[in-house]
Amino acid sequence: MKKDKTKELLLSQLRKTPIIQIACEKSHVARASFYRWKAKNKRFAKAAEEAITEGEMLITDMSEMQLIGLIRDKNFQAVQLWLRHHHPKYSDKVEINGHLTYLDEDLTPKQASVVKQALRLAFFEKKHGKEK
Repeated sequence: MKKDKTKELLLSQLRKTPIIQIACEKSHVARASFYRWKAKNKRFAKAAEEAITEGEMLITDMSEMQLIGLIRDKNFQAVQLWLRHHHPKYSDKVEINGHLTYLDEDLTPKQASVVKQALRLAFFEKKHGKEK
């Protein structure tokens, strides 16, 4: 019974501050206990992820309120940040245009061998955790 109340307190803290270490400290729960509960109990794991997401949304809302306040105060960096992320004209995106031509030719035996080897190596690295 006490463990359930402790878990609920921890989830409540995650909804306010979505940082596991801080939520654990405020709930007087060891981080190792949090991760053990999460690994052993799928329902708790799901509830924890939902609480963290809810907490992140709260922090995002608070951050946006602060940003809007700075924009009202004519803070140029805040104005610039807002425009860069909310108006395509001011974004940092790069546009690439090109034209692809498809040649309907068979691969030479050497080209086919190189493609097979590349695919084999790509599969090996993916399978053995060597992805980059």
